[in-house]
Amino acid sequence: MSNTGYARVSASDQDPAAQIAALQAVGCEPIYVEQASGATMQRPQWAACNKGLGRGDTLTVVRIDRLGRSLAELVSTLDDLAARGVHFRSLTEGIDTRTALGRLFYQLAAAFAEYERSLISERTRAGLDNARGVGRRIGRPPALTPEQRTIARQLRTQGKSVAVIARILGVSPSTIRRATTRC
Repeated sequence: MSNTGYARVSASDQDPAAQIAALQAVGCEPIYVEQASGATMQRPQWAACNKGLGRGDTLTVVRIDRLGRSLAELVSTLDDLAARGVHFRSLTEGIDTRTALGRLFYQLAAAFAEYERSLISERTRAGLDNARGVGRRIGRPPALTPEQRTIARQLRTQGKSVAVIARILGVSPSTIRRATTRC
């Protein structure tokens, strides 16, 4: 059972030394250090760290935002760790999923992330309904005008290839295939 540390700085001019020292002070070994944005979990050192974590291990960070900035992504990551039997600890916030209070914090974060997703979904639906209500078309504009679709069908019945028609109309072959197979 290891106490694995993960330290991350966003910019190349930032120094992770303070994070490394704090992780060493609580006995982390190994410590993965990364210079990368927290906006995505697609980070090489995080991938290596995550791969090395197993049942009973603890992932320790200095601050929770060092793991990730998005609440939804953070909860997803913590869900994955918990499912694998990996504990999580954040030194600054005092979160430790091995304790009742740490598990409560995690459950609250998950509830807030779910609430946030629900609000976004409701606002999106309301905005789309409003746009439809005032006659706006939703989605991407069609690649071909009705006249171009007619021309594409005519050229296809004349035996022209999909590639040739696509070049003539300045669109992709898949657009021509869709336009000529619809009734």
